[in-house]
Amino acid sequence: MNADFGAPKELAGGLQQRRALYQPGLPPSVQGATVKVEYGDATTTIDPTCANVVSQAFPSTYGQPLVSFVAPPADAADADRPPLRVGVVFSGRQSPGGHNVIWGLHDALKTHNPQSVLYGFVGGTSGLFANKTLEITDDVLTSYKNQGGFDLLGRSIDQIRSTKQVNAAMATCRNLNLDGLVIIGGVTSNSDAAQLAETLVQNNCKTKVVGVPVTLNGDLKNQFVETTVGFDTVCKVNSQLVSNVCLDAISAGKYYYFVRLMGRKASHVAFECALQSHPNMLILGEEVALSKLTLMEVINKICDGVQARAELGKYHGVLLIPEGLIESIPEMYALIQEINILHNNNVPVVEMTSQLSPWAAALFHFLPPFIRRELLLHQESDNSAQLSQIDTEQLLAHLVEAEMIKRTKEGRYKGRKFSSVCHFFGYQARGSIPSNFDCDYAYALGRISLHIVAAGLTGYMATVANLKDPVDKWRCAAAPLTAMMSVKRHLRGPGAIPIGKPAIHPSPIDLKGKAYELLREKASSFLLDDFYRTPGGIQYEGPGCDAKPITLTIEKQDYMGDIEILKDCLSKVRTMVKPGCSREVLKAAISSMLSVTDVLTVMSHPLNAELPLYHFN
Repeated sequence: MNADFGAPKELAGGLQQRRALYQPGLPPSVQGATVKVEYGDATTTIDPTCANVVSQAFPSTYGQPLVSFVAPPADAADADRPPLRVGVVFSGRQSPGGHNVIWGLHDALKTHNPQSVLYGFVGGTSGLFANKTLEITDDVLTSYKNQGGFDLLGRSIDQIRSTKQVNAAMATCRNLNLDGLVIIGGVTSNSDAAQLAETLVQNNCKTKVVGVPVTLNGDLKNQFVETTVGFDTVCKVNSQLVSNVCLDAISAGKYYYFVRLMGRKASHVAFECALQSHPNMLILGEEVALSKLTLMEVINKICDGVQARAELGKYHGVLLIPEGLIESIPEMYALIQEINILHNNNVPVVEMTSQLSPWAAALFHFLPPFIRRELLLHQESDNSAQLSQIDTEQLLAHLVEAEMIKRTKEGRYKGRKFSSVCHFFGYQARGSIPSNFDCDYAYALGRISLHIVAAGLTGYMATVANLKDPVDKWRCAAAPLTAMMSVKRHLRGPGAIPIGKPAIHPSPIDLKGKAYELLREKASSFLLDDFYRTPGGIQYEGPGCDAKPITLTIEKQDYMGDIEILKDCLSKVRTMVKPGCSREVLKAAISSMLSVTDVLTVMSHPLNAELPLYHFN
């Protein structure tokens, strides 16, 4: 563990120092010491067919209401605010903007009551279990404001899951007499936060647990969370790298660049980068899974694109793939699952290949040696494959080259020899200085987290809606973590039943959404026209400094606003249809309401419920 966590660091001039002076924008509703807390209706789950399973697993925290934070009336009395003791921990992998969550939390805490105390857990969840803390002060924060990385506190294993871990976390909360614990992370970390909140309630521990959506993968998206902290920065950095590669490709005119991007099982990073940089081809894991494309069908799809470009005299190109693509290919997913089972059964790596099923063994030995070695690597902390260590881009390039040689021999391809260059853009971006958007968003979430704790709420995630609008239009809220949960299914259609434990699952790309529709419209032009776009580096000042992810600005995601519209409509119905209204009005209301309830019943039926596009571990 790094002994220097939390130590003041010297900012080496230039951009680091200038960024430290940036003051994040803040929605008016959370600018003051107090906020008005508005409670909405009780929530259900994102998948109505899982409601019973989730409610049974979380009897104390299921069905909590949505909460909105609005500015208090100008004449509101300044209530007594007792000091609070709050802890904060980095649970997920480093993502640009994480430090600003702590900054916002600290500022809100001190505004609430100057005697309040904020403890950071040094070394991530390991520090939480061991009660290793650092008191966060203005002096400590000075050199970490608007900076990348998680080096203020560091991180370790990304879980609070086992009975031993949960009990250790609860013991720390009690020993420090914490009023709140803020957990910063992604899908897995916030699932663990929900379980910890439930356990603390059941054990009469006063600590309120709050989750904050911070992950570069952008896969913690749902009706309450429009995007995650760090996604914008990572996509901008990677888009610049991709556009550089595009220009290099067209300059040399003889290489195909296969570029794998981070993002784990969902393809959000690759998708956003494609919209920003316009590469020739993009293979989305969600498309492959939905169409059930085999590995060789994916290869043939790429080869067809190479051949179409060759017919135009073009022997270069750029292909983007997400790191989770390999798990979206059905036979590769099944092979990885067999290997995961062997890992879980503690089978030595040297013995694994002999214990694979015959078809899995045949597929395994078909693959190049480097992929075989990578598939056998030990699992991540969440028991999934180490996707960042599997060189899928090299696998595709290898198989595409073999197929193009085959087509040449058969006389189906008459162009130049196929040549490839492979890249993995992963760790280069996640330590980047965050964009203005991520700085603002993270700081706001930190302040919201304090207001959640002060309101006595637990098992909630800090959220902001209307993110595509200017900061002063953002809606600050809190959503129950259980409302984001579902249970995995292994079948689609009539036979599908929930199995396993409730969790917040990675959200795949919406293949019916406006952003995907835009990509499909431009796919042919991207493939053949070299319609490359150069977004350049992140802009912190001047034109373009407030640019946001394209996928965020295109999609209509104001879920909280839509809830308000619905409530307004229902209120108007109640006003117009009262005892004493005419029979015609009453009949019209009944007829309309019956139609609405019939439609909603059909949409909520298990056979029509929205199911995951592919299996997430």
